[in-house]
Order: sequence, then C-alpha cells, then structure tokens
Amino acid sequence: MSLSTGRGPLSGRPAGRFSAPVPDGVVYVEPFPRRVRAVVDGRTVVDSERVVLVHRPGSPPTFAFPTDDVEPTAASTSPEPAAPGHVTLPWAAADAWFEEDEEVFGHPRNPYHRVDSVRTSRRLRVEVAGVVVVDTTTTTGVYETSLAPRLYVARSEVRTDLIRPSRTTTYCPYKGTASYWDVVVGDDVVADAAWSYEDPLPEVEPIRGLLSFDEARVAAVADLPELR
Repeated sequence: MSLSTGRGPLSGRPAGRFSAPVPDGVVYVEPFPRRVRAVVDGRTVVDSERVVLVHRPGSPPTFAFPTDDVEPTAASTSPEPAAPGHVTLPWAAADAWFEEDEEVFGHPRNPYHRVDSVRTSRRLRVEVAGVVVVDTTTTTGVYETSLAPRLYVARSEVRTDLIRPSRTTTYCPYKGTASYWDVVVGDDVVADAAWSYEDPLPEVEPIRGLLSFDEARVAAVADLPELR
C-alpha cells in the first residue's frame, strides 16, 4: 500500500503527480528503527535492529537486513540490490514475524499508510435482484492511503434477514481480519457480497461490526468522490 501500491506515488497508477518525472523502477530505501525478528520452527533466524524498509513499485514494502543479523542457515535469503550489504527473507519462509514484541501478519506495515474513519451523511444504496438491502445516509467513510474511499454501515441500517455469514476471511495489516457475508434474495445468492471487521485493530475501532459492500458483486450507489 501507500508509496508503491494502490494509487501511491511510486505505484504504476499514482493518484497525484510529481513536478518532475520519476525514473521508471525507482526504489525507495529507508531506515526502519524497530527490532525485527523472524522465527522458523521455534528458532529465531533473523534478529535485527539495523533494518531497512524497501519500497519497490507494485509491491508492499519488504524488510532487508545486514547479513550479520541473519543466521547463515536461514533458507531462501537473497541479496537486496537496492541496499548493498543487506539480504531479504521471503515472508512465507518464516513461521512468524515480529516488530519489537508484537507479531505482524501479511507483510511489513507501511509507515506512510493511514486509515481514517469519519462519520458522514453520504448515502449508500445497495440492491440485489431488485431488492434493496440498504439505503441510508447514516454511514462511516473510510479513507485509506492510496485507495478509493469506502462507506461502511451499521447492521441496524441493513436488511439483516438477507445476509448470512460466509466462511471467507482475509487479513489486512492495517485493519485486521475481515469476515465476509453472503446476500441471499430468494434463490439468488451473492457470495462474499460484504465484509466486516468484527475485532478490528485499535486504529480503526470505529468500524467494528460495520458492513461494507463489494460494488463488483452488488448494485451499489455510493455518494463518494472519485479517486482520479
């Protein structure tokens, strides 16, 4: 997210523009002043306080470590061309990653990523098979770095008799684990039409339990500005 993905400044489709052209394939490398550890089979294979964060176009940020901070036996390490003397370890090559004493999931969190949850009166209307599932102006706008804004609604504003829990879950390093919901209207079932964060990370507590709908799966009209 942020610098190098979504609509970030170093992504392939930035939301804004620089005053002068940026060379293709530019990589941004910066110090990451936190202790980072990687654990494999109960053994710490990376333990570093000299971490750099590498922002490469089209990808989430990655950690790179001085060679001395990585066990020689750690599998799958490779040199980081943008940070001479440093190596990377694929995220999936470790069983667990930690920033300080807190486990992190998915990929390193981007220090430039921000999520704001703002109460608003913007309208959200959702239909499935001609039936209105929600039509309200009591909404919460979620404005997330480099992404288009979204509207979330309380279940009291939704025809809850038309939704049922799905088995699908996804994880966001900035919001937490998303639970998905099917919309069922008669014989029409739209799988994973909406999602919610039942136990969100502290930064997005205002969206706890609220629902957001996937415009690619339902007929939705959201009164939101476009991210051009």
